[in-house]
Amino acid sequence: MIKYIILGITQGLTEFLPVSSSGHLVIMQRILGLPGEELVLSVVLHLGTVLAILVFLYKDIIKLFRNFKLVLLILLVTVITGAIGISGKDFFKSLFSGPEYSVLGLLATGIILILTKKIRGHGREDLNFKDALILGFTQAIAIIPGISRSGITISTLLFRGLSPDVVFRFSFLASIPVILGAALLEVKDISLSFQGHVSNLIAGFIFSFLAGIIALLLLRRIILNAKFHYFGYYCIIVALLILLFI
Repeated sequence: MIKYIILGITQGLTEFLPVSSSGHLVIMQRILGLPGEELVLSVVLHLGTVLAILVFLYKDIIKLFRNFKLVLLILLVTVITGAIGISGKDFFKSLFSGPEYSVLGLLATGIILILTKKIRGHGREDLNFKDALILGFTQAIAIIPGISRSGITISTLLFRGLSPDVVFRFSFLASIPVILGAALLEVKDISLSFQGHVSNLIAGFIFSFLAGIIALLLLRRIILNAKFHYFGYYCIIVALLILLFI
């Protein structure tokens, strides 16, 4: 069970921190010797992180019922990301054929994050349709291995001149349909041949949720304190380490 707990913690932390969760999760599954259970684990752990967002932002989610414009903005982001993801499925899938793409993705993520260091000030509070349009495209780019979804979406909104608090909330509200949709798409491919115990999956789910809550708390404080760019150095170091071992 300890292996599934480790994977749950890995997923919960890296899903929200801008360090590319897919790369970390695959590496940990290989280290822990669970390669044959990747798909079912991926779905369960992603559902744990979705629950973390729902709990952490429950007040903002309730407010959506009174904010039709914000609902439309999230819908626009989701449609654009989904359309690009589905139409370019074969292309994106081909990028997972070798680790070199993950290295390039991590390097790109690192550079983008470091550039946010230049951003200062509180920024504007009002989101517009141009913000959502651009975010939809950049969120789709995060399908590329090594590109962090949270990293590129948060950076995009910061570059757009929005306040850190608005950036944090909108980035993760817009991520809920995408993360949930990706997990549901994987469900149809899950084989009933899973050999592990259900209790192991439950443990992974719980720790993915708990680690997700911790990561969201940590990330919100880091963004508000203008320390987001530090993750960029981490991504570059990880990319260089991968280069040394492939």
